[in-house]
Amino acid sequence: MPRYEYRCRTCGDTFELSRPMAESSAPADCPDGHTDTVKLLSTVAVGGSAAASAPAPRAGGGGGGGCCGGGCCG
Repeated sequence: MPRYEYRCRTCGDTFELSRPMAESSAPADCPDGHTDTVKLLSTVAVGGSAAASAPAPRAGGGGGGGCCGGGCCG
C-alpha cells in the first residue's frame, strides 16, 4: 500500500499515512487531531542509477545528441 506524506497547517507537523491510491486525496487528520492538513508532493525513489541505464557517448562525436543529431554544433 502506498505511503503519502501530509503536513498539518495548524501545528506544522509532517506525518505519513498508508492508504489505497483511491483514497490519496481524501482528507487526513494530523496525529494531534487537527483537520487542516495538506498532502505533500513526494518524489519516488527507484533503485539503480540513471548513468547505468543511459547509453554511453560515442568517441569522436559521431552523431546522436546535440542539435539535429550533432550536425550543427560544429
